[in-house]
Amino acid sequence: MLFLALFFALNLSAQEKPVKIVFDVTSSNTKVHQAAVRHVKMMAQAYPESEFEVVMYSGSIDMVLKEKSAVASDIAALVKNKNINFIVCEGTMKRHKVDKSQLISGIGTVPDGILEIITKQAEGWGYIKESNNN
Repeated sequence: MLFLALFFALNLSAQEKPVKIVFDVTSSNTKVHQAAVRHVKMMAQAYPESEFEVVMYSGSIDMVLKEKSAVASDIAALVKNKNINFIVCEGTMKRHKVDKSQLISGIGTVPDGILEIITKQAEGWGYIKESNNN
C-alpha cells in the first residue's frame, strides 16, 4: 500500500514539472488559429509554472491583426499572463505590409519566426506544429 501511494505521489509530481513549449502557426485557417489558442489556454491552466510561446509567420499573419483576427480577444487576454507570449515574424509583417500598430496589443515581434523556433528548440523547448488535419 505504501508503494502504491509513493508511486502516485511521484507520478503526480512528475506531471507538475514545468515545461517550455513553442507553438508553430503558419496557416491562414481560422480553425487552426482557434485550436492554437485553445491549446495554449488549456496547457497554461494545467501547467501554470510552465512557459508557452506561439510563433506566427507566413499565412498566419491575420491571426495577430486587430481588424482581422478571429481570436483577437483570446490573444489579448492570454498575453496578460507572464508565461505566455505571442510572437510574429517581422519578415512576414514586411511581406504583408503590416505595421506594428496593426497588431493586437501585447504581440511581440522577432526578425525571423523560423529562427525563433529553432532557437527555442536548441534551448530545450518542446515543439508543437499547429495545422489543419481535416
